Amino acid sequence: MNRSCVQLQDLPDELLIFIFKQMNNVEVLYSLFDVNERFDSILQDPIFTNRLNFLKWSSKKFLSIFSSDIIFNRFCLQILPEVREKIQWLDVDSSSMKQILCAAHYPNLHGLGLFNIEEETIKSLFTDISLSSDLFKNQITKLFITIAIDRNLKHFSTMEYISSHVFTVFKKLTHLTFAESSYQSIVELSFFYPPINFCSSTLLVLNIKINCFYTCLYLLDGRFNQLHTLIMEVANMYESEKIENKGDIPSLKCFSLSCCRTIYRYDELILPFLYRMSNLETLNLSVSISVKETFIDGHNLKNKIVNNMSRLNQFTFDIHSLMNINNYIILPSNGDIRNTFKDFQYTQVICYMDHFLDRKESRCHVYTYPSQMSHFEFISNQFPGGYYPYVRVVLLYDEHPFEHEFFLRIAQSFPFIEKLVLCNHKSQQHKQSYKLLTDNDHLSIVEYSHLVELDIEWAHDDYVEEFLCDRKTFFRKNIRLLVVGEALLRVTKTFTRKDTRMNCTKVENLVPWNEWKSSKSFQEYFPSLLY
Repeated sequence: MNRSCVQLQDLPDELLIFIFKQMNNVEVLYSLFDVNERFDSILQDPIFTNRLNFLKWSSKKFLSIFSSDIIFNRFCLQILPEVREKIQWLDVDSSSMKQILCAAHYPNLHGLGLFNIEEETIKSLFTDISLSSDLFKNQITKLFITIAIDRNLKHFSTMEYISSHVFTVFKKLTHLTFAESSYQSIVELSFFYPPINFCSSTLLVLNIKINCFYTCLYLLDGRFNQLHTLIMEVANMYESEKIENKGDIPSLKCFSLSCCRTIYRYDELILPFLYRMSNLETLNLSVSISVKETFIDGHNLKNKIVNNMSRLNQFTFDIHSLMNINNYIILPSNGDIRNTFKDFQYTQVICYMDHFLDRKESRCHVYTYPSQMSHFEFISNQFPGGYYPYVRVVLLYDEHPFEHEFFLRIAQSFPFIEKLVLCNHKSQQHKQSYKLLTDNDHLSIVEYSHLVELDIEWAHDDYVEEFLCDRKTFFRKNIRLLVVGEALLRVTKTFTRKDTRMNCTKVENLVPWNEWKSSKSFQEYFPSLLY
């Protein structure tokens, strides 16, 4: 019987292109470049050459895709000079950016992603005459920056340096984004009043994180007179000194505001600011607001926002309303809140109420769906489910117990969650039924594929067991675990329990652990700890 062996070069071009598209284009270029004329012709397709990403994602940060100097040098010396005219965007990290940018002349390069930036490397890059005199000054219009986080807080001076020089180095920027590489590395503009050089007559899109709301007002004092899109995350919302610029902002067409901390002066700070945007077409709000008498519902959003913006055609939001409650307050139901959105024209709206009697607090959560939020906080048993592929941080809170099925729903709704915080002091009601299961019985195991941090310091022992028992939970990656020491001792039976051992081997960072580090049983139970 004859046997045939189909080789890669035997496949038609259409199939080869389909296969190559499923792979990292930089690795495809390195592996197949200069193999034969046919492969070289296929690799000239823009899908393989117009954007080159020299990075890969580890569990916590971006790393260079090439670990070998030999491989990297071949790419810079042979491949980049050959495909340089096709390249429109480069994504590079701090350790290799200068060598890649200097490897060839890129006549069509207009976009640049700079990752893991440190102050010394960015100073060296910005002051390189061969780059700054032509490529940076005349070609780059879109710039994406992530800054390396360090324990000595040097990233603040890095951010300050970039802010003071970015628009003098890149003269034709139209898009500027400051982003974090993960939920752990959030870098804000640390200044209150922006540097005098932080201005541009060409910038159209700005995506930035700032430390206080009034910095945003300074950013819109006329220094970016062509800006039409502002995406802003604010650390603090508080009233400070009066700022004179209160006029119209006619160029702004798209505005996104998010703040993770509670806003106490929403009507006085946020609404007057929005009313200045007379030509706004797209609006996104992701905020928590302290209210006294009524929740932020459909009527409130229509009367105070929508009806005051005649050009608005897209409105997305994620709004928590917080109200202190007492025995005399009559609170609306989920149905009451939902009815206020029945004529809402923009998109599907999800809403649910939580009344926490122990805290004497009521919460109303309303948000548009599908959602692009990255944080989802104060999820209770009232959570209606759904699919949230952009969420990386989740906070679970309730005064009623979370059962195992609830965690299955959470893992399905948030498949890319990286950090999970749980606050619940109520014991599980169905825990005993799990103990009656034999090895032949089936209990669905909750799998967390991307989780790298678990905070259960404010949780009942039942939830410590829920996450550490390998019959209930599986971690695909090593994690950082925050837990009360006494609870950990009780649940693991002083590091002797068998069915919690497997998940404990996945713990690489434990808070606390110093008091047990000399114990042999502890060391064997947590073999992956990074001391």
